[in-house]
Amino acid sequence: MLTIVWDVDDVLNDLMHAWFKHSWLADHPDGKIRYEDLTGNPPHHLLGMTRQQYLRSLDAFRNSARGQAMLPNAALLKWFHVYGHLARHVALTSRPLNTVPLLSQWVFRHFGVWIRTFAFVPARADKAIPFYDRDKRGYLKWLAKTDVLVDDSTENIKDARDLGIKGLLYPRTWNRSDLTVDQLLRILTQEVKAKK
Repeated sequence: MLTIVWDVDDVLNDLMHAWFKHSWLADHPDGKIRYEDLTGNPPHHLLGMTRQQYLRSLDAFRNSARGQAMLPNAALLKWFHVYGHLARHVALTSRPLNTVPLLSQWVFRHFGVWIRTFAFVPARADKAIPFYDRDKRGYLKWLAKTDVLVDDSTENIKDARDLGIKGLLYPRTWNRSDLTVDQLLRILTQEVKAKK
């Protein structure tokens, strides 16, 4: 049975789109930029903000009621309903510690039938907490059981492939995935059926 590790933000959910719609556009109703124009992640330079301002706004949204009300990625949820039982699943995110408890609840509320393990690598943490892994690569190396990583970060996919893990780059406006969502899900379906 395959073990699939799933990024959460912008894979299992549409965090950037939800933040852009409910936070950025709410504060900039006359803004000319569209979500489709966000070709960088983080997109602060495209939005005329500092990285610190962007991250502060994003983290506030993550912990807001609206952030908790985000719907799961419909295409992935549909896939899980049909094929999720054919693999083991791990959610892996990189976030500030103060945003993790609510995210873990969100993951288990929407995907808990299939995802039984939730892991995170602390982002932007102060030195007061222990660091077991500095990035997802470190976590994946420690786990040593991952067959497939699904992530929207080109760097994370490259790291996974360097470790011998099949990496599937989830298509977003800020990456150059050569897959559509349908193509990615077809590949996953073939993988889980081959290893069941």
